[in-house]
Amino acid sequence: MSCVHYKFSSQLEYNTVRFSGLHITLCELKKQIMAQERLKATNCDLQITNAQTGEEYTSNDTHIPKHSSVIVRRTPTVEQKRNRTSSNLYVFNFSDLHCHSCLPLCISHKVIN
Repeated sequence: MSCVHYKFSSQLEYNTVRFSGLHITLCELKKQIMAQERLKATNCDLQITNAQTGEEYTSNDTHIPKHSSVIVRRTPTVEQKRNRTSSNLYVFNFSDLHCHSCLPLCISHKVIN
């Protein structure tokens, strides 16, 4: 049985993913790590880097040799990145105010996309 050792950058100890064969694809390694760590694919993606060389694996078809050690980082999914950058901008119109003492109550606003 072959294995790849992985750890998150914030952890001290390595965990192990076991598989049969001489290598595992990046896609399959991510799936197994997410299953072991109980992570949801909709919430995050994993960035995998070779612990010895510092090489980041980017293609899902990349073959990672058995007995490798990798560092894992969680990154937001593309969907979450898109949602974070499309936040609304609020513009406050103070010209309609008659008294400044009720400033927090009288603010009218509109959303600009």
